[in-house]
Formats: sequence, C-alpha cells, structure tokens
Amino acid sequence: MKIVVCVKHVPDPNLPMTVDQSTMRLVRNPSASILDPADEFGLEVALKTVEAQGGEVVAITMGPAPAEDALRRAMAMGAERSIHIVDDTLAGSDALGTARALAAAIQNENPDLVICAVESTDAYSGMVPGALAELLGLPQVTFARTFEVADGTITIQRATETGYQTIQASLPALVTVTASVAEPRYPSFKGLMQAKKKPIDAKSVADLGLDPTTVGAAGAKERVVSVELLREEKQGEKITDDGGDSVEQIVAFLKKIQVA
Repeated sequence: MKIVVCVKHVPDPNLPMTVDQSTMRLVRNPSASILDPADEFGLEVALKTVEAQGGEVVAITMGPAPAEDALRRAMAMGAERSIHIVDDTLAGSDALGTARALAAAIQNENPDLVICAVESTDAYSGMVPGALAELLGLPQVTFARTFEVADGTITIQRATETGYQTIQASLPALVTVTASVAEPRYPSFKGLMQAKKKPIDAKSVADLGLDPTTVGAAGAKERVVSVELLREEKQGEKITDDGGDSVEQIVAFLKKIQVA
C-alpha cells in the first residue's frame, strides 16, 4: 500500500504571526517555522497502516526551500521518502493553485490513499483537500476521528457536532483527519539522523507539466483584500458590594441574561 501524506511548513502556532500589509501574506520566518502539528496526526495513521499492512508512506509539500524542514521531520517520524514542490512561480498560490500543484505530483505516485489535515494552522481555509480530491478524481471522506483500512476499503468515524457518522469509501481515496484520530509519535534520535541523509525529490512547475499561468499569483482566483486584528471583548458586568446588596445585583443580572 502506498500512502501520500500532504504536509506543510507553517509559522509556529505558539508564536505571534504577522502579516505583510503590502502583500497581504504571512511573514514566514524559517527559523520560527515547523511541520504543521495538524499534519502529524495524518502521518501517524499512515505509518500505523503501513506498519500493519506493508507499503510506504510518502510525504509531500509545496513551498520555498525552507519547507524542506517539514519533510525532514516527516521522514524522521517514519515516512520512507518525500517530494518537495519548489518553484518561485508558485509564490502567491491560492487554494486551487496549491491543489493543482499537489495533484500533479500525487498523480505520478498513483497512491492507494491520500491523507490531509482538515485545515492548516496558518490559513485555516480547509479548501485544499476538497479541491485536491476533485482534481485527482478521488472520493473524499472527511473529519475522520477513527481510521481503518481493510480489503480495499477505508472506514472512518466522521466527527459531527452531535456525534459521529460511520463512512466507507473504496480505495483509492482521500481522507482528512482530526486531532483525535491518533497520538503522533516522537521521532527517535536514529530517525532524526536517518532523515538528514534521505534524499528529497524536488519538483518544479515544469517538471510537473503545469501551465505557469494556472498557479502562483498569476493563477490565483482569490486574494486577501484586508487583514484586521481580532479583538476579544469581555462580556459581563462588574458588581461591587458596597451596600451589601451584591446578591440582589447578581440575581438581577442572571435574570437579565435569562439564566435565572
């Protein structure tokens, strides 16, 4: 079985993120960027599946040269090899342009399964997996909280607001996984050392046979027109017990908000 896992090199979500107001793009500092934590869950279920059934896990990413670090991390976790789509032409790609590049590389792999996170932790659009499934002509099962592959079929429990649905699809397929699907492993020291030596298959736009006008800023159909800081406003009412009537004030407030 061959499983391709889409991964991304993102700004560390534990650090402040800034936006370049002239380009409306995130400022990406390679030294403060990591493998997207959301992608580690997909890597883990891919590795477990291959360990149980045989095959290989291939990590793939699109991004500038520093994105190689995300692939090294994925290989340190256990991915057999990796593909890096790297080309200056890809700068400014929207979700569809990103999906086009990924699909072109994945088609050449002819995988049994493609795994993605539900969404990345830098953009949070959640649009790439669906576009990718469409371009690859694959059935898509989403929000997997459990994951099982057997007899040419993938079975998942799809997380919903009220519980879950049991979904099945024939392979090949594309699946998006949630953080509850597995507990990602930590790379061993041996894995980290081996990952440094593994080759990375770099692919350009030309290598993939893509029309440069369909990717990058030239092919983008969407654009960010403004970015605003989200301000959190605390709701509530401060009650000071100056006259010994704090209980009455609290009861009145609860009735006002229809709690009491």
